[in-house]
Amino acid sequence: MNTTASRRRAVRTILSEHEVSSQTSLVELLAERGYEVTQATVSRDLRALGAVKARSAAGTIRYVWEPGGDQSGPVEALADALSTYARSVRASGNLVVLKTPPGAAHVVAAAIDSADLRGVLGTVAGDDTLLVVADEAAGGRAVTRLIEEIGASG
Repeated sequence: MNTTASRRRAVRTILSEHEVSSQTSLVELLAERGYEVTQATVSRDLRALGAVKARSAAGTIRYVWEPGGDQSGPVEALADALSTYARSVRASGNLVVLKTPPGAAHVVAAAIDSADLRGVLGTVAGDDTLLVVADEAAGGRAVTRLIEEIGASG
């Protein structure tokens, strides 16, 4: 079933994986994933997600999306970011290590920081790995379970 929510998740994934410079290109990429939509629908989706055009490191103009840019709350944005990008979540002591595709760790870290989760002191993001520091009372295992639960709801 191609619902608006699943299509918008697909848009976020496409924007993170491809340098999309036009709405026409996005329509084509969505069609490859089974979403037959018009340019007007893509335009509404981009606006609803808070996607904007920005210059890439290579100097080209492309659409970008960051969690929290859409109209949902921070925990919903985190659920979307986790379901889209998180590949693994593991605990060690009061630390949680999340693996993402290259270039996506900062997106998940920003979403975790914005969600202000109980027991999370902060995050540090690299390219494809981020570290979540849990307070000693909560511990890494409890924060891992919380992150996994939120990610499963996205």
